[in-house]
Amino acid sequence: MNFDYAFAWSIVPDLLQGLLVTLQVVILGFLLAVLLGLLLAIAQRSKHPLVQRLTAGYLSFFRHTPLMVQLYVLFFALPLAGLTLPAISTGVIGLGLYYAAYIAEAFRGAIEGVPSGQWEAARALDFDNATTWRRIVLPQALKPMLPVLGNYLIGMFKETPLLAVITIPELFQAAKQIAGMTYRYNEPYTVMALMFLAISVPTSLLFKYFERRSHV
Repeated sequence: MNFDYAFAWSIVPDLLQGLLVTLQVVILGFLLAVLLGLLLAIAQRSKHPLVQRLTAGYLSFFRHTPLMVQLYVLFFALPLAGLTLPAISTGVIGLGLYYAAYIAEAFRGAIEGVPSGQWEAARALDFDNATTWRRIVLPQALKPMLPVLGNYLIGMFKETPLLAVITIPELFQAAKQIAGMTYRYNEPYTVMALMFLAISVPTSLLFKYFERRSHV
């Protein structure tokens, strides 16, 4: 089948609408994942056995079950228990909960990489826990996290086609609908791939820039 450039250009507006939905879900899901991942990493250092067990259970569940299954549970099973969420909210929460389990492990490693002397200096200066984390530990832990966070953000973009199973009209779903209505597959899927590249490549370069700046 020949590639029709005129047709490809004509479907760009429809695909851009799907891209905007994708960006919305991914950015909000990423922010949720980073915040929750950081809280989980801190909780792993808790001295309370119950907090440790709950955190370990969360990490085990979300790291050992497929994202698609988790999305199905959030979107189709929770309404049976009386909790119904909009599709986009479900996608944001699903991506956030899933990636938080992985980001938490990355944060844990970065936090453990902070030299013990930094903790000892904070205690010697009589800093409270909140000040120690905010002023000493987290700034040092975030530097090695930048490339990791960039990789996870790009990974979230790659996972967004799974959101089609919960009826979110994201980019892949938009391309699929165009292909189904026109019986032309080369153009919508090619344009979709180019849009993914147009997001992923600059995102990767941006995080590399931040990483270089952090070492200056």
